[in-house]
Amino acid sequence: MNVIVIGATGGSGRAACEALLDRGHSVTAVSRHASHLPAHERLRRLDLDASDVRALDRALPGHDAVVVTLGISEPAVRVRLRGPRATLGDIRSRGTAAVVDAARRAGIRRIVVQSSYGVGETRDRLTLADRVLFALLIRPQIVDSEIQEGVLRGSDLDWTIVQPVYLTDTDDIEHHVSEDGTVRGRRVSRAAVARVHAELVETGASVGRTVSVSG
Repeated sequence: MNVIVIGATGGSGRAACEALLDRGHSVTAVSRHASHLPAHERLRRLDLDASDVRALDRALPGHDAVVVTLGISEPAVRVRLRGPRATLGDIRSRGTAAVVDAARRAGIRRIVVQSSYGVGETRDRLTLADRVLFALLIRPQIVDSEIQEGVLRGSDLDWTIVQPVYLTDTDDIEHHVSEDGTVRGRRVSRAAVARVHAELVETGASVGRTVSVSG
């Protein structure tokens, strides 16, 4: 398959590109600094802003599916106190809305989007400690993720929302995937979540559903 990854230079985006390449797919990596990614014979790197509609209209045609891993990679405390320096505060919702519109124009049906556990369908499953943490530390990002998910639910695309619990950079072999919001561990590796992205792209499973991923 020919898959385009939006937000390809963050930790989750890099992992998604690697997982798709490992499975033999051709990948187009989209980010403002995609050219910084290591070269690969099946990897095309495009330096562009995910909210640039005209650029997306040029980039998306010819792909079979889209994976979106947009987010703010700056330290959470600094973002909460001062706002993001290098990324739009609403990049998740704004970028996803632009991608959805461009995918529709390009005739692409399949879109897999990474959100966060505790948003939308899993909001009521958070512990009290997690609710306090979200409110104090990452409330703006959570609000933006809520809007992002609403964009997908209001679209006519074959979407799946992927909600990982707290992300780590280890490579857990075991991971738990559910469509009912149940989780096992409180942490999961970006590599494990990336494999879920790749499986969803390949199988076309869980259309119109929210998938929770935990360790």
